[in-house]
Amino acid sequence: MSKPRAKLTDNFPGCPVETTLSFLDGKWKGVILYHLLEDGTLRFNELRRRIPSVTQRMLTKQLRELEEAGLLTRTIFPVVPPRVDYTLTPIGLSLEPVITALRIWGKTHFVCENGKRYMMMPEEKAASKAA
Repeated sequence: MSKPRAKLTDNFPGCPVETTLSFLDGKWKGVILYHLLEDGTLRFNELRRRIPSVTQRMLTKQLRELEEAGLLTRTIFPVVPPRVDYTLTPIGLSLEPVITALRIWGKTHFVCENGKRYMMMPEEKAASKAA
């Protein structure tokens, strides 16, 4: 079985696309980055509310990997109940054009309605707007 792309940090073939994708590799990392870019600093439970499909365990795992990669910082406040804030680092903030491009592409090519997602080709979308 091959290693996940995110674990292949020692031997990249020099491709900048693969390198960038290695930091976004994971079902929820792009979504987490999107919400932190949109809303700034968020607490763990605020992220969970914004991403209702993610489990607590998976969110924790993805946040740890993003922190390990240096894309976000985790601040723990010594209060009861515990409070943990997540904020993008400067290198994490530099991914804004990448995340924005993904958002625009998704809005251009997909329609989400009634809990289903439909792909629309550009000519279909133009025809539906004209109708």
